[in-house]
Parts: sequence; structure tokens; C-alpha cells
Amino acid sequence: MAKKTASTSAPFQELKQELKTGSLRPCYIFWGEETYLLQHYLELLRKKLLDPLTEEFNYHRFSSESFSMDGLWDSVDNLPMMAERSMVQVDDIDLFKLPEKDRERLVALLNDLPDYCCLVFTYAASEYKPDKRMKKLWDAVSKNAQTVEFARQSQRELVPWIVRHFKSGGKTISTELCNYLIDITGGSMVTLSGEIDKIAAYAPGDEIRRSDIDAVTEPVLDAVVFQMTDAMGEGNYEEALKKLQTLYKMQQEPIAILGAIGAHLRRVSAARVLMDAGKGGDELMKLCGLGDYPARKTMAGARKFSARFCQRAAELVLETDSKLKTSFDEPERLLELCVLQLAQEAKHG
Repeated sequence: MAKKTASTSAPFQELKQELKTGSLRPCYIFWGEETYLLQHYLELLRKKLLDPLTEEFNYHRFSSESFSMDGLWDSVDNLPMMAERSMVQVDDIDLFKLPEKDRERLVALLNDLPDYCCLVFTYAASEYKPDKRMKKLWDAVSKNAQTVEFARQSQRELVPWIVRHFKSGGKTISTELCNYLIDITGGSMVTLSGEIDKIAAYAPGDEIRRSDIDAVTEPVLDAVVFQMTDAMGEGNYEEALKKLQTLYKMQQEPIAILGAIGAHLRRVSAARVLMDAGKGGDELMKLCGLGDYPARKTMAGARKFSARFCQRAAELVLETDSKLKTSFDEPERLLELCVLQLAQEAKHG
């Protein structure tokens, strides 16, 4: 099943339209993996509701340290000063784990929200976990709050966003390099935003080159593992070992590195099976939940490996995993030995 993205979510699209028209609802719940989008639309909501001159009086915010039901009730109930509406923001409070009396008061509050207040529950540092067994509270939330999930953006949606951000800094970048940047950073907009700023500041020319990206961007674990397995596929143990040393410099633990190697090799194995069956990257995207670019890269990488290698690789990863958990040998040495054996197996086909 394809992952849901923010752009395909009906509540997300409705929120965009509501911000455009100003017809905002009395209550929202903002949550999701893409915290960059969450914070962006929270700020847009705040600007739409509040005037800088009176914001101090009309904006109320609660955290886990400051939250109380009395405080929330009073803030919602207070009339806005010299403005049409007030805004009350509650961050990372698990509504379904409140004491019973607080839940009862919250139900009453949600069922009778004044039209001069916009109440927003945000979940940027924690996950929103509604409990439908608490029927009264669940019904009140479902009836009175618009729940908006800010899901991770698809590769297709990220590319034009990256292009726009580089353009605002006076730089241009190709689609292929956008895809590469997404791949090595993991595709989080929070991470991408910071990396784009660094790359734009570093790049000497108007057009971003791959060498500019590689010079200042630290790749995520999966990206380095991909590069490592590519080196294995070419029988290049020295390069594979360099990538392993890169992961150590990134302070990645051996067990985490092995887990990432195993996960990637399973995707390579799936790609090999699909390839042998005459199928392509679209099927791999569906099977492994990959984006277009990593799926194409995995299919291309799988051409370097045989079905026999894929089976042997799975065995070596399992053996090394067992040794890491039971042996007194140094984990780094065991992992290096595993990488060497994988490179040799790949070389022999």
C-alpha cells in the first residue's frame, strides 16, 4: 500500500482552503511525521488569527509543564481583546490519558467551543494516539475537531519544493540532484531545509553540482549503506570498508549498521526476484514502500548481484547478527569481517 502523503490528505487540503478564505474552524489537531509542515501551517494559522499588536493578550499556549484543565478552560473562555478571535495552543498533551474528571471537562469544552476562539492541539514531539474506547471523548473530538495529519512528502512533491528553496537563494539545481539530495538525507523537510541552506552558502557557482552536495551534506545511515553495497557489487572491498568507517565517524552502532545492511540487502533481493520475473521498479515501490528514485537505484544495484549472492548475503547477515549478540569478539571487527565476506561473495557471483 502506498504511503499517505500530506498532499493527498483531504483534511490537509481543507486546511489550506480555510486559511485562504479565512473560514477557520473552532478546533484543530495537528500531528504527523513531517514536523516542518506542521510548524509551517501552525504559523500560518497564527498569523491569520492574531494581530501582532494584540497577540500578547489573545494567544495562549500550554505545554506538558504548564497545562491544566482550569487554565485551558479560562483561556478558551476569555474574550479576545480588540480582535475577532483568540488562539489557544496545547502542545503534546495526550488527551486520552488525562484523569477522568479532566476528560469529562474536556468533552464539555469541545462540545461548547465559543466562535471567538480557535483551539489547536499539536503533536510535534509526540505521537497523537486517540483511544476510541473512550467513546464520549472520541465522539467529542471527532465531532468538533478537524484532525490534520502532516505526513512525509512524496519525492514528486519534494523536488519542486527543493527547486524553489534553492531559487530563493539565487541557485539552480537539476531534478536528478534533487532526487539525490532527498535520497542521502532521508527526505525529511526539516533536514532538507538546513542542508539546502548549507549547500547554497557553500556552492561557488549559480548551479548546484553533486560535489557541492557531497562537500557539506552528511548522508543518513541508509544512504551510506546503499553506497557500501554498491561498492560490494563491484567487488571493491576497500571502498566498502571506507563507507563503513564513515558510519563509525557518524557514531553509528555496529548493530544498527548491520540492521541497515540487512534491510537494504532484502530490498536488493526483492528487486532481483522481480527483475528475474520480468517486472520493474513500480512493483518494487509497491512491495517495499520506496519512492521512485530509490526504487530505480535499487533495481539498478540489483543487476550487480545474483540470486545466489542474495541468499548467501542473508545467511551472512544472520550469522553476524548472532555473533554480535553472543560473542565476546569486538563488534567492529565482526562487522568488518561481514563486509569483507559480502564483498567476496559478490565478486564470485
